[in-house]
Amino acid sequence: MNPADRDCAPVSTSAGIVVVFYRPNAACVQRANRLADIGPVVVVDNTETKFNASGIGLDERIVYVSNGSNLGIATAINQGVDRLLEAGCASALVFDQDSEPSKHLLEHLPVVLAAELRCDAKVALVGPAYEDARLGGVAPFVRFGYLKLRRVAPTGTRPLNVDFLITSGSCINLAVWKNIGPMEDDLFIDFVDLEWCVRARSRGYKLLGVPTLRLAHELGGEPVRIFGRPYPTHSPLRHYYLFRNAVALIRRDYVPWTWKSTELVKFPFRLAIYGLFLRPRVGHLRMALTGIWHGLTGRMGRFEQP
Repeated sequence: MNPADRDCAPVSTSAGIVVVFYRPNAACVQRANRLADIGPVVVVDNTETKFNASGIGLDERIVYVSNGSNLGIATAINQGVDRLLEAGCASALVFDQDSEPSKHLLEHLPVVLAAELRCDAKVALVGPAYEDARLGGVAPFVRFGYLKLRRVAPTGTRPLNVDFLITSGSCINLAVWKNIGPMEDDLFIDFVDLEWCVRARSRGYKLLGVPTLRLAHELGGEPVRIFGRPYPTHSPLRHYYLFRNAVALIRRDYVPWTWKSTELVKFPFRLAIYGLFLRPRVGHLRMALTGIWHGLTGRMGRFEQP
């Protein structure tokens, strides 16, 4: 039975939007401006130089937070969510600066969340299936499994229970934000969304993938083809965060061994790919190994060059 058809208490569909900027170009500003017609929008800018909203061409209806420093994706999302809570929003749609959500997605995702919450208050997050044409089209949803992720095809009309949703395009139930807690600032970037999802699940909340909704989203940099398969790439610095945060999460008790075992299997393959296929090879390997060491020794936060 569809939750919307059951005789349950009504739930607000009032949604706000958080967009995280980092060195945005004019196209990023234009995308954010189009969102101002949908509802309250908060743009949090992690660019190293402080700007004002009119100076970069933002719509005057948008709340603009210029950090003047790269504080990381987690802190930026937390700042945006705090502003939406102050505005009385029931949910928060979160997007990267490159995301271009359709009007259909913007209007329907908060409605899906509200429909599910009518009879089940333990839903923390809903999100669409994302589509990256460079990596083969629509990506499956994910459930954790020992040694290998279990991929769930985004088919059917009902939301699907999943273990993880990427941040961009997701819709957060702000009624449970304080119970779960904010995104973890010390992770900075990479696995920020995964850690929050795992923490929410560990506290009894559900994550729902919505197979009828799509978001065009590019995952990582330009892919490289390895044995005929496209593989997303990042900078050496991003690979530092990827390995460091993976190691840090593997050491935590509330993170399930289903996910830990999968990451441990991936470690040698990732190192081999960085060392053989990406340039500069030494740079990628050095930053990955530094990340592993910092994860083991508990060095978190933003990476500072020695």
